[in-house]
Amino acid sequence: MGSVMATLSLEARRRFSRPSFLADCRHSTARYHRSDSSDSDLELSTVRHQPEGLEQLQAQTKFTKKELQSLYRGFKNECPSGLVDEETFKTIYSQFFPQGDATTYAHFLFNAFDLDRNGSIRFEDFVIGLSVLLRGTVTEKLNWAFNLYDINKDGYITKEEMLLIMKSIYDMMGRYTYPSVRDEAPSEHVEKFFQKMDRNRDGVVTIEEFIETCQKDENIMNSMQLFENVI
Repeated sequence: MGSVMATLSLEARRRFSRPSFLADCRHSTARYHRSDSSDSDLELSTVRHQPEGLEQLQAQTKFTKKELQSLYRGFKNECPSGLVDEETFKTIYSQFFPQGDATTYAHFLFNAFDLDRNGSIRFEDFVIGLSVLLRGTVTEKLNWAFNLYDINKDGYITKEEMLLIMKSIYDMMGRYTYPSVRDEAPSEHVEKFFQKMDRNRDGVVTIEEFIETCQKDENIMNSMQLFENVI
C-alpha cells in the first residue's frame, strides 16, 4: 500500500505540478472543437463563469486564488474545451512509464479524477484532486486512495479490486525493474494487506478499516510525506 502512495506522489511531482500535463491536453482539444454545439455551449459557459468558479474552487481546495488563476490559464490555453478524455490521459501515462504498460492504471486513476463520471476530466476535477494529493491532510489523501481502490464505487474495497489496482501498478512500473518483480508479487502483496485491513473478516474493506490500518502502518505514513511541498 505504501508503494501505491509513493507512486501517486511520484506522478504528482512529474506531471501535475508541471505544464507537461497541460501540454498533452492539446491532442484532445481539436476533437472536442469538432463536436456538437452542446460541447461548445459547455466551453462558453465555463469561460463565462470563470471568476465565480475560481472563488468556489478556492473554497474547495488549498490553492490560493493566484495559484488557481495560473493553473486555469494554463489549462484553458492548452485545453480550450475544458475537458481531458481518457485516451489523452492514457497517452500521458505511457510517456512517463515507457518501461511498462500504464494503460490499466491510467484508466483507474482517470476514474478517480472524473468526479461526475461523465467520461472526461474538467479543470474543476483536476484541481480538486491535485489539491488533495499535494496539500491534503493524511486522512484526505487516504480517502482519495480509497476511492481509487473502490473501482465500482460501492463504498467497499474487495480483494479482487485491490488486486486489479496492484497488478496495474506492477504492470506500469515494468517487468524489467531492479530488483526484478516476481509474477506472484502483486497477489502476495494484496493478500498481506487485505488480511490486515479486513478486521472483521467479512470479505470487504470499509473506509474506516482502510484509514485506520493505513494510519498505523509506518511505511504508508512515511510515503505520505512525499506529497508535501511539491509546489
